[in-house]
Amino acid sequence: MNKPTRRAATPPELRLEDVPMSDITEALAGRRVTATALTSAYLARIAAYDRGGPALNSVRALNPDALAIAAKLDDTKPSAKRPLAGVPILVKDNIATGDEQPTTAGSLALKGARARRDATVIKLLRKAGAVILGKANLTEFANILAIEMPSGYSSLGGQVKNPFVPDLVDDRGIPVVDPGGSSSGSAVAVAAGLCAASIGTETSGSLLHPASRNGLVTVKPTVGLISRAGIVPIAHSQDTAGPMTRTVRDAAMLLNVLAAKDPRDPATERQRRPADYTADLARDAMKGARIGVPSDPADPLNDCYYGKLPPDATKLMAHVIKVLEDLGATIIRASMPTRGWIGGPGTNMAVLNRNPLSRNKGNLSPASIVFLYELKYGLNLYLRNWATNTDIKTMADVIAFNAAHAKEALRFGQDLFLAADLTKGNLSEREYKSARAMDLLAAKTHGMDAYMNQHRLDAVLFPGATGAAIAAKAGYPSVMVPAGFVSGADGKDTPDYPLGVTFAGRAWSEHKLLRIAYAYEQASAMRKPPPELPAP
Repeated sequence: MNKPTRRAATPPELRLEDVPMSDITEALAGRRVTATALTSAYLARIAAYDRGGPALNSVRALNPDALAIAAKLDDTKPSAKRPLAGVPILVKDNIATGDEQPTTAGSLALKGARARRDATVIKLLRKAGAVILGKANLTEFANILAIEMPSGYSSLGGQVKNPFVPDLVDDRGIPVVDPGGSSSGSAVAVAAGLCAASIGTETSGSLLHPASRNGLVTVKPTVGLISRAGIVPIAHSQDTAGPMTRTVRDAAMLLNVLAAKDPRDPATERQRRPADYTADLARDAMKGARIGVPSDPADPLNDCYYGKLPPDATKLMAHVIKVLEDLGATIIRASMPTRGWIGGPGTNMAVLNRNPLSRNKGNLSPASIVFLYELKYGLNLYLRNWATNTDIKTMADVIAFNAAHAKEALRFGQDLFLAADLTKGNLSEREYKSARAMDLLAAKTHGMDAYMNQHRLDAVLFPGATGAAIAAKAGYPSVMVPAGFVSGADGKDTPDYPLGVTFAGRAWSEHKLLRIAYAYEQASAMRKPPPELPAP
């Protein structure tokens, strides 16, 4: 039997700047496109828009084996066993790949560093047939190196640009509309059509913020739904990986692949998940849902999520709420308990701001105790157990390298690393244990749990990524979906750029949140690709 003729180019109906991953898998299954043609087309877009044109700088490095991997998948159709066969995926450059690609976290200190093996997330993607296209740029060390480091900046990769406002910078050369952090490259690459989907990571807001700023869908999962083994850490109590996609269905498809128990990550042992996250995604899923809006007009002093929104964002959120009501949701307007959003006593520590370009240089800035204490512990373990082809073995080595190469490595300083390195690195300190307990008491027990129990909620609605911290500290999931466009930033006029909305809920409620988000997405249809990025 003759083999089907391979298409040398992507079919015209696959507009890569806007096409959902689900359409790509259908085209691959129908032999209307090959993995090689897709990979070549994305590489061409990267050359045109990431390296050339607006120079978005979202892809830190390409996988030299991408086309060879794609060629081996040209005769493999997506199936239940290999649902991503031939699909090009970018991954954030703090996720270990045991191949020729370095894993650097955007740090000059780790330039050339490789991983001993694939992170579990990468193993699952490869098993599902994905083509690992390359590594996405990010905020260096996932934005735990320095106070006020701009979102999307790394000493190794440079500055990621927001594709909706790529050229507007302030007097320091910092983007006026940032691309969101720290999974900025992962988000920009998907928004600009440089890959079918991507994988980012979050500790507190690093999936949600860039998804909001780039008009994407993301899932910040319950801690333990997706293995963290092989991911350069910040804080194991909150770290997780998650998908960046153009649609809710695409995010659900990726969760199907990534949500798996892993002996390398004990948190996954208590995992609960459905057989299929794409099941029951329906337009009527909002009917009867109870959605909490943490904004009570009678309690304006406790309105930290909605009360200080700019006028255009306030108008946008009013429209979102009307759409939800029209879909049959019951909206409960009630303020979140105050202690849930300010944090409990003893959860932050003061760190001296040494950032040379900060307007607050020389002042004390609050930093999470849990983040800084878990950082040294987790980073030293990663460097010892995963990193190879590098002389950097500890956090102290990173600090020393940066100090010795200050001109290139320390544009924004390393004050958070300096503070973290003063800890013992074994999590034995009483202040750490107390801070972690208080985070859970404030964000989980007296925050999300109390709020959702009192009002019998299915989800809590937040503008943009404003609810990231309270859900992340509790280890709870959030789903972001595009909601519209706003303009203006830092007192300056800007072109329109996206704003998303977050649906947050209890542990392991990803499927419920995806169904709610899908119903809103289908009714609102607010996602649009960046302008002026057509086929090159």
